[in-house]
Amino acid sequence: MPMFCFQCQETAGNKGCSVMGVCGKKPTTANLQDLLIYTLKGISIYRENVPMELRKECKEMNSIVDYFITNSLFITITNANFDDDMIAAEILKGLDIRDKVKACVEKMGLSVKRLKDHDATTFVVKTREEMLEKAVKIGVLSTENEDIRSLRELIKYGLKGMAAYYEHAANLGLENSEIVMFIERALASTLDNSLEVGDLVNLTLETGKYGVDAMALLDSANTGKFGNPEITEVNIGVGKNPGILISGHDLNDIEQLLEQTEGTGIDIYTHSEMLPAHYYPRLKKFSHLAGNYGNAWWKQKEEFETFNGPIVFTTNCIVPPKAGASYEGKVFTTNATGFPGWKRIPEKDGKKDFSEVIALAKTCEAPKEIETGKIIGGFAHSQVFALADKVVEAVKSGAIRKFYVMAGCDGRMKSREYYTEFAANLPKDTVILTAGCAKYRYNKLNLGDIGGIPRVLDAGQCNDSYSLALIALKLKEVFQLNDVNELPIVYNIAWYEQKAVIVLLALLYLGVKNIHLGPTIPAFLSGNVLKVLIDNFNIGTISTVEEDLKNF
Repeated sequence: MPMFCFQCQETAGNKGCSVMGVCGKKPTTANLQDLLIYTLKGISIYRENVPMELRKECKEMNSIVDYFITNSLFITITNANFDDDMIAAEILKGLDIRDKVKACVEKMGLSVKRLKDHDATTFVVKTREEMLEKAVKIGVLSTENEDIRSLRELIKYGLKGMAAYYEHAANLGLENSEIVMFIERALASTLDNSLEVGDLVNLTLETGKYGVDAMALLDSANTGKFGNPEITEVNIGVGKNPGILISGHDLNDIEQLLEQTEGTGIDIYTHSEMLPAHYYPRLKKFSHLAGNYGNAWWKQKEEFETFNGPIVFTTNCIVPPKAGASYEGKVFTTNATGFPGWKRIPEKDGKKDFSEVIALAKTCEAPKEIETGKIIGGFAHSQVFALADKVVEAVKSGAIRKFYVMAGCDGRMKSREYYTEFAANLPKDTVILTAGCAKYRYNKLNLGDIGGIPRVLDAGQCNDSYSLALIALKLKEVFQLNDVNELPIVYNIAWYEQKAVIVLLALLYLGVKNIHLGPTIPAFLSGNVLKVLIDNFNIGTISTVEEDLKNF
């Protein structure tokens, strides 16, 4: 088959994309991404042998290579990068790094613990043709045992999500070598045929542990620089000035854009997962941070047409535009993102140059208004802890009977209307805890409040699911419970891509059970691996709104 990919929720037939990605990814792109991951595994086989205290001995062990590894993983996340030229260049760069790491390990006299002569450490490709010929031999299906394959892929997708969160923290100057060292060990482990199912199950849970660490690191980076999120009303209408729409997750990028557009007469609008930028004190101070435009990522084809101004992608989720789209020539990418023909934001020493975007925005009409009103958010752990007494009293009095964690991702499938209907039909004495773009299914519903506490508490981006875990642990402490699963909390989580996978593994590591995952169970989970998750964590899926409301 031309390709095989089953890493996202929308994979064809819930089995796998084998001709063309549902996301729009071409077979060449999918195969080059597979080879990039394989290259990282070769680097990791050598680099995992270098202890922390020796990592400064040569430049091939420093944070620049840490960043290459995490950024390359990020490139392969669903809807992040469709640019074959960019991915091929990363492969060649990775092979150069691999060989220099090998030389460095040998120079330091370190022994390679395992897989020393593995093909991933020795293969050579120079041309695009050689890359594609090699790629078809090392893809997902090259692991024949279904259960081993399932666990290897589950770990790999968790690492992709972890790398995304790590990169955002690194962009803000906060790093943690232990997280990268785990990523290397786990990547190498997905090639180690001596590891059996039980070993890989343990490694899967360890992936969740480091996922928690990565989310904690990013939380510290975000709050350390921008302050703790505050309860904030966000305008969803438009003004009269021309605008720039910024999408994705990277707060470092939006701050630089805000700084460079201050006083220019250009308004900045957030899109999809960038919405929570409005909650941070340091970003809220910019008066030209005008509002949030549109909805979740998958509606961008229509909403970019009406925005009129330029669009900046700082991370996934890119939807390939239809032919003749009016916004062609107006889209810019940075970090791990890429799309053929779209311009890159110039960068030097971590500083982005948005001057071309700004100049283009000045020639554009103001955005067309597609909705009006305001939405409220900013309920990250610090803000909720400040409201703890009020929340606890509402629980004790019976005003709040149950919390529903409805975090995760949104997507195109019609079955996702379930989440809107589910939220709309929840009893009035329940509160939704959310993070990620799943919230766009219900954050504009008028669900009211309970004694001044909104019935939808939005913690922020997908990585801010960490906040929801901290809130649960805090409630466990306040109510003096022995187990977080004794709380009146139901987990009804929507997933789409690999950042949701690491959130799931993080919750499992923290001991959370009875998680309902939808709208479908991941295609990459074999029957036996799914049984392990059901037996140990009571993982389930969704049915109908009526049945689930009754059961929950």
